[in-house]
Amino acid sequence: MSEKKGVMNAVSITPTEVIEYLFCPRFIYFEQVLMIPEHQELRYKVLMGREVHERKVKVNREYVRKKIGCVDKEISVYLSSLKHKIRGVVDEVLSFSDGTMAPLEYKFAEYRPYIFKTHRSQLTLEALLIQENYEKPVKKGFLVYVRSKNLLREVVFKPSDFDNATRIIEEILRIVQNGYYPKKTGSRAKCIDCCYKNICV
Repeated sequence: MSEKKGVMNAVSITPTEVIEYLFCPRFIYFEQVLMIPEHQELRYKVLMGREVHERKVKVNREYVRKKIGCVDKEISVYLSSLKHKIRGVVDEVLSFSDGTMAPLEYKFAEYRPYIFKTHRSQLTLEALLIQENYEKPVKKGFLVYVRSKNLLREVVFKPSDFDNATRIIEEILRIVQNGYYPKKTGSRAKCIDCCYKNICV
């Protein structure tokens, strides 16, 4: 198990909570304010995602080092940030010869010719964690799409990515700390599979 880096804050946000917020802001309200459990064990993709994360530690990861030229990597690293009020476990923290670092995440998903907002946001949060804890620049991150034969894709960060990540953290903290009841998602399709649909009004 990797050494924990950083200090745990009393109030902090995880990348998973950011993904839930992007799915629907009310998800955070029901789960974090009203304390109504999500029952993730009933969701197929969540179960499969967990299985992938448990299985990936047993496979040969040297292909990543050879393909993108990293000189070192740490696996399953817990990081936290007092400054940004975030915490989480990064699948892999990669180091490069130019002094930069990068997060890498495994996704139980098929590759699409675009990067999902949730995936980009998660990588951005992990970039903030790496920059603060290692005091190294992070210019890019990587995604491995398990259902597309472990296809590897690079994500180059833009200033707007970090601005958006900071804004989302502030909005989530507003919900959690102030009990603010946010607007629901604008996509009705998301409501169909939502575990809170029967109490969301």
